[in-house]
Amino acid sequence: MFAPYFPADEPQKFASVHKVFGASNVNKMLQELPEHQRSDAVSSMVYEANARVRDPVYGCVGAISSLQKQIDSLQTQLAIAQAEVVHMRVRQFTSSSNPGVMDMAVDQATMGESLWSC
Repeated sequence: MFAPYFPADEPQKFASVHKVFGASNVNKMLQELPEHQRSDAVSSMVYEANARVRDPVYGCVGAISSLQKQIDSLQTQLAIAQAEVVHMRVRQFTSSSNPGVMDMAVDQATMGESLWSC
């Protein structure tokens, strides 16, 4: 049952999965799945088992949480950069189309920069 999914030249895969899930539980899980899904299931179990060995408390949830924080931070940075681009385009348009309004545009730009400096 295990041979196709845990090759002999990669004993650490089975060792991690066995340590975390137990061989009988892995056997039961694999038997409940259609054969075409078993390889993906084993890959997931290996990933989760390795994560659990590295971080016994949080396992793969810790890695997912860390990645989610990175995504949130990058989305915030992207939103700020997009707002700055819009702000610069407005300043450029205002200064090129109506030179007399430049003083007001500079005042608004200064105020806007203080809003975006997080």
